[in-house]
Amino acid sequence: MMPEPSSVISVEDLTKHFGTVVAVDGISFDIAKGSTTALLGGNGAGKTTTISILLGLLLPTSGRVAVLDEDMLHHRHRVLGRMNFSSPYVDLPQRLTVRENLTVYGHLYRLSELGERIETVARDLDIAQFLSRPTRNLSAGQKTRVALAKALLNEPELLLFDEPTASLDPDTGDWVRSYLEAYRERSGATILLASHNMGEVERLCDMVLMMREGKIVDKGSPAELLHRYGRRTLEEVFLDIARNRRTGSDG
Repeated sequence: MMPEPSSVISVEDLTKHFGTVVAVDGISFDIAKGSTTALLGGNGAGKTTTISILLGLLLPTSGRVAVLDEDMLHHRHRVLGRMNFSSPYVDLPQRLTVRENLTVYGHLYRLSELGERIETVARDLDIAQFLSRPTRNLSAGQKTRVALAKALLNEPELLLFDEPTASLDPDTGDWVRSYLEAYRERSGATILLASHNMGEVERLCDMVLMMREGKIVDKGSPAELLHRYGRRTLEEVFLDIARNRRTGSDG
């Protein structure tokens, strides 16, 4: 399978085994430049493993992964500075202040004028007032904003998220979603996210990839999936797919 024109991510026959467990089972997909795509599935469907491979954190057992036109198996060092990742399940060092954390990551990305860049993202994400606060003393919503600031320090062309608004109150979750919409509009960035928040997916995403037992079992825009399954909400579609029901007529 050749990458589609303007594909930022191109995956072909991707497989990952952990011993006898098949976590990802021969999946293929392309993600268009400037789009927001959701990778959905129940726990253990293979979402996090897939994202970890896209980030170069795991090596695939077989298959091909190209990100920003580079082979991630052989040349991931060429693109890591153009992408970033955020997850509420990955803590920043708790004893460091917010500014110290952002400084460490800024040096890892070899950013010039780092102090100015930190001030800019701190202002944009409304975290300037606690830049000097140890990360362990932040609320869940504040930590999420700091994690987002870390992910945007290098102004990435590709953003990957694992549950970007998990455990947030509705107001903070809406604020994060609005910011991501604005960032994509402003920068033309591509976003891939794993989420269990179906309202979030319907709002943000152009395309949905549905996974079950390591395979992609369906895909389409939210509107296409709602029509195909005869459902009113994406949560109902998710349940149909998770329970291996082809349509909503039996539920």
